[in-house]
Amino acid sequence: MTYESSPTSPLENKVNLLLVDDHQLVLDGLKSMLEGHSYLRVLDTALTGEKAWSLIQANPQAYQLVVADISMPGISGIDLCQRIKEQHSHLRVLILSMHHEASYIRAAIACEADGYMLKNGGQREFIKGLEAIMDTGCYYAYDILPIIRADSLHGQHLDDLQDLTPREMDVLKLILQEYTSKEIAAKLFISKQTVDSHRIRIMEKTASKSVVGLIKFAVRHRLIQ
Repeated sequence: MTYESSPTSPLENKVNLLLVDDHQLVLDGLKSMLEGHSYLRVLDTALTGEKAWSLIQANPQAYQLVVADISMPGISGIDLCQRIKEQHSHLRVLILSMHHEASYIRAAIACEADGYMLKNGGQREFIKGLEAIMDTGCYYAYDILPIIRADSLHGQHLDDLQDLTPREMDVLKLILQEYTSKEIAAKLFISKQTVDSHRIRIMEKTASKSVVGLIKFAVRHRLIQ
């Protein structure tokens, strides 16, 4: 079964993907899921982290999104993500793994992966995650958020929320629901420029460098259950 996105997709240009997994069957399955999509296109696949890194180094501007397994011989998905973020920060990275343990998820967050999904999710979830990463910059599957929250709270005192204003809280909650700045502006009846200003202040007050940081802040303060 193929999947076709809405003709009103927010992205007009093709998004080139590099799929990385040490099982050919998985790569074939992921490619099949993306057949017919209006803008997500599998440009290359790699069975090892070394091959993936070689492809990226040869032409880093060829790709916009890398989907990588964690457990691979040699360069793991986490190692690959770290290299990408250090040298080619424009590239977005989704970790797609069978591991739901907190240690793996923590490692993905630490290397600034733009998303984390479990392999037992379906096609619709997979497509949704890819689209969300390209649209809003982040997608961590809801079924792993309780794991992140439990890990964040372990051995820590649950501090009070930072001095976010009520409006900043409204914006933050909508960001966590994967709304774009334009969509948030429409829902709150404010301008996109105002939303962007709120985003900047929220990032400063929560000491977050990315949406991933906002997720960590949110689960630590039980904004995500």
